[in-house]
Amino acid sequence: MLLAGDIGGTKTNLALFASQDELRTPVREATFPSAQYPSLEALVSEFLYQAGEQVQLACFGVAGPVIDGKAKITNLPWVMEEEDMQKTLHIPSIRLLNDLVATASGVPLLGANDLRTLNEGAPTKNGTLGVIAPGTGLGEAFLTWDGKRYQTHPSEGGHTDFGPTNAFEIELLRYMLTKFDHVSYEQLSSGMGLPHIYAYLRDVVLLDEPQALTDQINAEEDMTPLIIRGALDSKAPSARCVTALQTFTTILGAEAGNLTLKVLATGGIYLGGGIPPRILPFLEADGFMRAFKHKGRFADMLKDVPVHVITNPKLALLGAANYGFAHPEK
Repeated sequence: MLLAGDIGGTKTNLALFASQDELRTPVREATFPSAQYPSLEALVSEFLYQAGEQVQLACFGVAGPVIDGKAKITNLPWVMEEEDMQKTLHIPSIRLLNDLVATASGVPLLGANDLRTLNEGAPTKNGTLGVIAPGTGLGEAFLTWDGKRYQTHPSEGGHTDFGPTNAFEIELLRYMLTKFDHVSYEQLSSGMGLPHIYAYLRDVVLLDEPQALTDQINAEEDMTPLIIRGALDSKAPSARCVTALQTFTTILGAEAGNLTLKVLATGGIYLGGGIPPRILPFLEADGFMRAFKHKGRFADMLKDVPVHVITNPKLALLGAANYGFAHPEK
């Protein structure tokens, strides 16, 4: 029996799986409010007590870096160590994974119902797969075929230098450099990045918007949900929010194309994270794929690369389980 978890600052999803062949049908599954527990061990102990099952393996995807079997959750005081958790929970083998590694580990399990396809392409059999995930930050990972199965590789590609591709983005970069010493793709293509684009359109381009909406967005600590809502408003969309989201998707498309070239992801690119499913109308417009393929003499290669949006919200949980079964020993 394997225990898998998708551990976040707001909520924690846990599930028990009997075998790798039954990942779509967990034995038991539950969601917990993370902040109401003093530690992951306390939360897991409650789940296992309720389940009444003996667990031999556990694999948790956590929203933060994992170094030498240790991790700290962003926005929570939890500090986790694999060896300490094994002793406390009496589970022989526990693995901690970065949440994007967990997500990427679930990509080989995806079916047509888990995806919205932006470009059908012509995938290479067992070709490398790329994962780019705009959520709070911008995560990137890739998977390579070892002859029997896909192996997941982490990356910090979201922190590479932002490279503008047109005059508008050059001026956006100039604006960002007045605020930051280093400007990465994450600072423009993530939940933390969209407000920077919006602020540029508000303060420099002076793109118009109803003052009431501006005041509402400015008053929020997390501006991203309101910017997205303003762009998707079917009755009265905000021109500033629409342009912000168009710029966001263009930059994301360019970086997805960059990732494809860097790892030769001829098997496909998968868009994960919390933002893509919420902005599908913008991703399905021309801007994203045009930026994705805009790579000079490699444009013909990129048009053959499949591009999908992951719409299954439980992929990180399935991926943690898949990784745990595939790597039972540390």
